[in-house]
Amino acid sequence: MAEPLKDLYNETFIREFGEKVKGVHPSFSTESFVREVIDEHWDERKLKERIRHISITLGRHLPSDYQEALDILYQIDKDCEGFRYLFFPDFVEVHGLNKKDWPLSLDALERFTARSSSEFAIRAFILLDPVLMIEKMKEWTKHDDEHVRRLASEGCRPRLPWGQALPMFKSDPTPVLDLLENLKSDPSIYVRKSVANNLNDIARDHPNAVIETAKRWHESGNPQTIWIVRRGCRTLVRKADPEVLSLFGYTDVLNNLTIITNACIRNEPDSIFIGETSELYFGFLVNVKNTAKLRIEYAIDFVKASKKTSRKIFLLADRNFTDGERVERVRIHNWKDLTTRRHYTGIHRIFLLVNGVEVAETHVKLNAET
Repeated sequence: MAEPLKDLYNETFIREFGEKVKGVHPSFSTESFVREVIDEHWDERKLKERIRHISITLGRHLPSDYQEALDILYQIDKDCEGFRYLFFPDFVEVHGLNKKDWPLSLDALERFTARSSSEFAIRAFILLDPVLMIEKMKEWTKHDDEHVRRLASEGCRPRLPWGQALPMFKSDPTPVLDLLENLKSDPSIYVRKSVANNLNDIARDHPNAVIETAKRWHESGNPQTIWIVRRGCRTLVRKADPEVLSLFGYTDVLNNLTIITNACIRNEPDSIFIGETSELYFGFLVNVKNTAKLRIEYAIDFVKASKKTSRKIFLLADRNFTDGERVERVRIHNWKDLTTRRHYTGIHRIFLLVNGVEVAETHVKLNAET
């Protein structure tokens, strides 16, 4: 089983960080800091709880003056890069939400986002003043640094994984869509991925707004913009939305079910243990006048701990198929636990999808590891 992400924060790392602080702030007590971070509740804390605990404890060991504390972090932030240093922007969220400190805090988040990411911390500020923050983030869309431009998009995603919900943007995404206009042809793939993910988030609650945006952006003919539109509409493609399928040239399978015949999918063996692999056999016959643009996927309704299911979709092919073409393939699926997905026992249903339409079904029984 993969190591939990929370174990990135261990005593060795905390001590090494403490020594970095002490190197620029001699009165800092590394031993006291480590002792307070790795307390009796440390093992019980989840990832985000550990990040928050580090931020709070760090605040007790740095000067009480917020500007002085930030100046110390500024002296070492170039040597504190990567996921593990998410507590830098989190420190700003914890200690810099007082409105009088916002100029300092927003400058800090702008700076720290290049080293780790301020996408989670910025959301607390948005919740307090969404109008002001949208204007600030519009400024960031024009920043020279791609990390800051990405923050403008990623920070206001209505459904950012692990992030606080932004109910005002779930209800009305207009301010977000307006901001994304500045980034629709950004030269950075890092930024464009974020813009696309933001669109995909919005599409879950406001599909029509995204469809209208997608059609308008697609008309620009800009390859970078079209790439964003294609990726940003992926959920709508999977749902076989007719307008979106038409926009990207996909064949309408939903209203022309005879295009795909003799569809099948089977899983061997049909009963396995968590951690093992299985072979997925799938096939179908294409019946069209000339060619058909098809997106072939398989979906697994994973059984969760609650015994409810959560669907995950895996891409198999996305191309033009010719009339009379018979497709027969095998895909190995690994049922081992991942840091992002745990497996649970039960019957997992598996579907073959063509342009979002279920055309065949099978299942596998997942048993507990021996």
